[in-house]
Amino acid sequence: MLINCAVYQEGKKLCDIPVEAISDYVQRSDCFVWVALHDAEPAELALMQREFGLHELAVEDAHRGQQRPKIEEYGDSLFAVAHVLELVDGELKVGELAVFVGENYILSVRNRSRQGFLGVRTRCEREPHLLKQGPAFVLYALMDEVVDRYFPLIETLESELETIEEQIFAKGSERANIEHLYQLKRKVMQLKHAVTPLMEAIGKLHGGRVPALCVNTQEYFRDVYDHLYRINTTIDTIRDAIGTVIQVNLSLVAIDESEVNKRLAAWAAIFAVATAFAGIWGMNFKAMPELDWKYGYPVAVLIMGSVCGYLYHRFRKAGWL
Repeated sequence: MLINCAVYQEGKKLCDIPVEAISDYVQRSDCFVWVALHDAEPAELALMQREFGLHELAVEDAHRGQQRPKIEEYGDSLFAVAHVLELVDGELKVGELAVFVGENYILSVRNRSRQGFLGVRTRCEREPHLLKQGPAFVLYALMDEVVDRYFPLIETLESELETIEEQIFAKGSERANIEHLYQLKRKVMQLKHAVTPLMEAIGKLHGGRVPALCVNTQEYFRDVYDHLYRINTTIDTIRDAIGTVIQVNLSLVAIDESEVNKRLAAWAAIFAVATAFAGIWGMNFKAMPELDWKYGYPVAVLIMGSVCGYLYHRFRKAGWL
């Protein structure tokens, strides 16, 4: 679906144009074309390929989706992919933003995401002195918006972890805590898979050998890289904290199991004593002492009760019961 198709000159919007007129404006050196698509159909991508002269491998990646975040060079053009993440009913949904950048054009294709980028266009149009730098600045603005949307996700994940940490010592919550921790760990890994490759890709756009399109915007991409670095560091911290909480939770489970085992062992010892006395006095040998004594039974019961009571007292004192 086509969202916008407009021409910009000297940092200002010149006009909206039909798709069929794109190739005419792309040939001009004094302006550039900015097109935005949402869940583009193969026919739409094929049309854009003809109008912009896009590389077939980049178009294939945009059509297939499920790409690793990256920035690739195709001659004088760039092809960038970033993951667009959003929380929906507690689940982290992964969308994709593919961007084609040339000297006189930029084409963005958003797939499987409800989050639009109209705010980026509005921001760029408010800053004509920056927008006149051309498509490279628009690429920066899009990447910056994608990365800025990661920060609220980080805060949400940190809040979830803090909530679990507050509940970790509550009795009977061990299983629920483990389930929540592994769900949280999965979300963190999804965010990690979006951030780390993108950080490596953005690193190619500042310092060292920089594509000609981005020579004048290196400092902007360095700012995006710094944000990604901060996010990546926070993700690693959250991952380590999750690992620690999981170990603590498993230790609490082991402690509870140990307590149960001690109780079972204590009761087994108490009943073992009674069983031993009963077994000895129940052998019924003729010459057995006190066999015909009329007080034998109550004395036997008293001895067994006393020994069992003594063991119960000792186990209680030791904290086993």
